[in-house]
Amino acid sequence: MKVTNLILHCGARAITRQALNEIKAPEPTKSWCPVPYGRLVSEVERSLAKSNMRVISESYGVTEEKNRFFGLMQVANCQETKDYAYVIGLRGSIDKSLSEGVAVGSSVFVCDNLAFSSEIVFHRKNTTNVLEDLPTLVDTAIGQLGQRWGDMDTRINAYRGIKLEEEDALRLAWRSYKADVFPWAKGADVLEEFTKPQHPEFADGSLWGFFNAVTENLKPRNEKSKASGLWTLPARTGRLHKICDDWAGLKICDPAVALN
Repeated sequence: MKVTNLILHCGARAITRQALNEIKAPEPTKSWCPVPYGRLVSEVERSLAKSNMRVISESYGVTEEKNRFFGLMQVANCQETKDYAYVIGLRGSIDKSLSEGVAVGSSVFVCDNLAFSSEIVFHRKNTTNVLEDLPTLVDTAIGQLGQRWGDMDTRINAYRGIKLEEEDALRLAWRSYKADVFPWAKGADVLEEFTKPQHPEFADGSLWGFFNAVTENLKPRNEKSKASGLWTLPARTGRLHKICDDWAGLKICDPAVALN
């Protein structure tokens, strides 16, 4: 995962881990308790270490006023693949605009496409006990990684083995649009990317190629993209997984971790 990948996906400016740790959270009130950005990152690192996993690449971004932050971590010791990496997405805010959140997904090396598995996502509002609850919430999410990422391997291998005609891709694109994976204004771009992909790795007309044609078109295209763009991906790509799983005949149990 390129360290600039986060900027591509969320439109925020890059910031170092040290600088992220130095951003102070406001004083809590009786009903609201902001979490320092570095605290969420540290909790994820702590939980990964407990499961014998480690972060091998990370990038962070903040909005211009530093009121919201987004992060991506590439994680090792949980997979053996040359084509894609597993990533953890993080978000938080110190202005009440976002709840604390963690999502787990994958990043394809050749194109930096991100796709999150919506079954490992939690959102936690910054209410009074958030700091006490945070370790348990993170541990619950991280504790499922081995199994969930095994499911990701199953999905991708199945997608690669299924060939699509252009009519099939059109049907899948329509279903994706109806499920609010992307606006129909992007429909033609998705089909163009499927039939004439930018990367030869996806030129085999497979379901995997279609999946990446969609995720390629979910990327914000410039630095002015909304900083919240990264966090729309878990819901969108989670729905895309469901559509492609159904086409492939996969039955993967997706227990949700979505706490407020």
